[in-house]
Amino acid sequence: MRSIGTIFRRELASYFATPLAYIFIVIFLVMAGILAFFVGNFFERGQADLQAFFTFHPWLYLVLIPALSMRLWAEERKSGTIELFLTLPVSMLSAVLGKFLPSIILARPTTASSWQAMSAVS
Repeated sequence: MRSIGTIFRRELASYFATPLAYIFIVIFLVMAGILAFFVGNFFERGQADLQAFFTFHPWLYLVLIPALSMRLWAEERKSGTIELFLTLPVSMLSAVLGKFLPSIILARPTTASSWQAMSAVS
């Protein structure tokens, strides 16, 4: 459990050390708005519901969350530290969870910031 926390803190700090986290949040919000209001025909339907928002929301997660997680493994490979990382006394489950949880934590404020659109419709 301690190894998951160590990997988690390192990877979460790496997100915010670069502009990647902020770019991800902006891309998510722009895509959620485009999919809900324009592709989902929110303005043409004439009723204020969030069906279009929640219809396309899982598809955003299906694309964006794995992209965040895969970036963490790709960074290890690119920097040449994946061999060192995989030889550490850490189980594979701990390594995967330690790298996946920061992407979920990054997605939480992104999802929370989309509540502004939902409160404007309600």
